[in-house]
Amino acid sequence: MKSKNRIKFSMYSWCKDLFPICRSITGDGLKKTLSYFEKINPSLKRLKFRSGKKVFDWTIPLEWKIKDAYIEHSSGKRFAEFKKNNLHVVNYSKPIKLELDKNKLIKKIHYHPKYKDAIPYVTSYYKKDWGFCLSENDKKKLPEGKYKVFINSKFIKGNLDISHAILKGKYKKEIFFSSYVCHPSMANNELSGPVVLNGLIKYIKKTYKTANFTYRFVLLPETIGSIAYLSRYKDILKKNMIMGFNLSCLGDNRAYSIIKGPDGKNLSFYALNALLRKKKNYKIYDFTERGSDERQYCAPRIDLPVIGFCRSKYGKYKEYHTSKDDLNIISDKSLNQSLDILKKLVDICELSLFPKTRILCEPNLSKRNLYPTTSKHNTMSKKLKLRKDIIAFANGKRSIFEIADILSISIEEVVKEIKILKISSILS
Repeated sequence: MKSKNRIKFSMYSWCKDLFPICRSITGDGLKKTLSYFEKINPSLKRLKFRSGKKVFDWTIPLEWKIKDAYIEHSSGKRFAEFKKNNLHVVNYSKPIKLELDKNKLIKKIHYHPKYKDAIPYVTSYYKKDWGFCLSENDKKKLPEGKYKVFINSKFIKGNLDISHAILKGKYKKEIFFSSYVCHPSMANNELSGPVVLNGLIKYIKKTYKTANFTYRFVLLPETIGSIAYLSRYKDILKKNMIMGFNLSCLGDNRAYSIIKGPDGKNLSFYALNALLRKKKNYKIYDFTERGSDERQYCAPRIDLPVIGFCRSKYGKYKEYHTSKDDLNIISDKSLNQSLDILKKLVDICELSLFPKTRILCEPNLSKRNLYPTTSKHNTMSKKLKLRKDIIAFANGKRSIFEIADILSISIEEVVKEIKILKISSILS
């Protein structure tokens, strides 16, 4: 089943443009990244939450700004230079300028315990602290002696920024897509989700001048961003959302993954599972293995029907949260494969998410040339049985994805039959 429109753009080129930026949960890098996507998709509009604002049990933090950071040995040789790799400084580090010996310095250096040539990604968002990150191999090269440590950063009263787009359809019922833009220079974990989300916005706007459903897209800093967004929109989302997807790690080619919500098999799960279950190396993770913003969207008393969609799940590939999560492990091909899944999902929803028979009792298929007029042994072929089964389950309440699951039939076969039955005015 091919999507209706092939739109030409390079999501990989977007990743290349954005990769060097030092993002965090607030600050210039986050704003610059959101501005980049707002130019690609002007439907995205900016939301701001002031520092110090209470959002449920949390408080919007001060805005973090950083210009430079490094460790300098008494010989003049520098290590952990922020301007060479922004992962070298612990994200949200406070300003620091002091001298200390190697033994004390080592206590403020983080390294990956298993990946010896990778710089780890480390944060300290909600407690003012400082630190540096090195590969274990480079940490071992630090000479004895005195060091100067320097971090040119500051905290100001500012804003936490979010971008969202609402593409209004004929119905108020919403299909929701969220991704995060708060990590510094990492490609699969950080940039793949946002670029695929933006590719999907472009596809829907190009393909459906007036869609049936309303589509909501959100780009935000992980955790505090989704909490802030929910503090403003939870009532609308709880009223209107019928499906939701948190997009992350969609740029590699090693797997396809779903992270289920706490209720297990909801409509979001049936939809994505129908499109993925024939993929090689497809994995389903329970909600107990959650780790991204599905934690907030599915929290008790929020209870939105959101699931996670990844290629290799965050935390399950060795480059995760290290400098090795670079542009080499993602590709335009893999990004487009992920986008194609979501495009098909939208196409199916717009075709007939909840197919409903228009005829009381069984329709007369023969007079519509959809069933043989002569009944004999073995009349009921597999194709004809599928046709009748789809009609039997099309009560307007079961989704097309649930019907595919019940019948253990590929979603492509179900879509093909539903198109025929809609043309014949049997289904609406």
